[in-house]
Amino acid sequence: MASLQLKDVSKIYPGNVRAIAPTTFDVNDGEFIVLVGPSGCGKSTLLRVIAGLETASQGEILIDGKLVNNVPAKDRDIAMVFQNYALYPHMTVYDNMAFSLKMRGFAKAEIDNRVTQAADVLGLRNLLHRRPKALSGGQRQRVAVGRAIVRQPKLFLFDEPLSNLDAKLRVSMRAELIRLHKRLKATMVYVTHDQVEAMSMGDRLVVLKEGVVQQIGKPLEIYDHPANQFVAGFIGSPPMNFFSCKTLARDGDLLLLGDGLQLKLPAQKRGALGNSTDNHNVILGIRPENIFERASYQGATDDSVIRVRVEVLEPLGSDVLATCSLADRELIVRLNSRTPARIDEPLELVIDMERTSLFDPNTGEALL
Repeated sequence: MASLQLKDVSKIYPGNVRAIAPTTFDVNDGEFIVLVGPSGCGKSTLLRVIAGLETASQGEILIDGKLVNNVPAKDRDIAMVFQNYALYPHMTVYDNMAFSLKMRGFAKAEIDNRVTQAADVLGLRNLLHRRPKALSGGQRQRVAVGRAIVRQPKLFLFDEPLSNLDAKLRVSMRAELIRLHKRLKATMVYVTHDQVEAMSMGDRLVVLKEGVVQQIGKPLEIYDHPANQFVAGFIGSPPMNFFSCKTLARDGDLLLLGDGLQLKLPAQKRGALGNSTDNHNVILGIRPENIFERASYQGATDDSVIRVRVEVLEPLGSDVLATCSLADRELIVRLNSRTPARIDEPLELVIDMERTSLFDPNTGEALL
């Protein structure tokens, strides 16, 4: 396999339309890295630049230390799996997987060996004689992956390969791709707009917004310590709740006031506000899973309690998502599946203030 390096790589289209701002990061040999962000953030464009399907406007792309900016896509020793499978409908599974090897002049014995090995890895051995129309969506996606595997490339690129599958099949295919990565020990760059997919699959995430990298890190690092309000709201399902607050120093404590809240900020979080902690505007971020019902929470104190009215309950089996109103603001809470909460009734909640985040209201940057 191979390492990948991007050094100040950008993409600007005619009319000075910036798709990718200067971007720098490394992908280690054997790493599974995920480019994630909302639609239109530039993640697929960046993948196509890496593949050579788009030309970088500036910067350097290195695969295994070799500069490939001027190397055609077919000579970069990469394999790309697309969203729409792109299988030849008139060919069997075997011929679809073998096609690129035949075009490169491989011997028949080598082609047979590679195709059967890939078919065994992906559970396609009994389907090699079928044509794509006789396959399910998941089987077609496995064929597309198998076509990439037989090439034994230095780098695998995946462009939202699961987005056409139904929810249940996406979960099973995620697991298959994770197992495949472990088995091949391959270097993979994977694009998705689904943050659950990104969190569950990637060794590291590259979070993008409007062509700009917002944060790079391990999934839990980004979840626990988002670099800014955008990342905090994008990573996590349901998304983080945000409230505009003002700080108030009182009797040696620092309170957060606003949007129906009066909460005490833990001492270890006060340092993020600098020397001027009183009358300071901040955005408080609270994840739904860090809010609990007071009746079932041990050690709750009044300075971490809020009172809301339940508007909607969504039972999910293992838990219940509750949409609540708090001073005309919406608050999403993840409750126990056996919650006694009822629609249109009040509810007392406890916020784990140790797990909250603070953001600068002007820049959106995390204060801690």
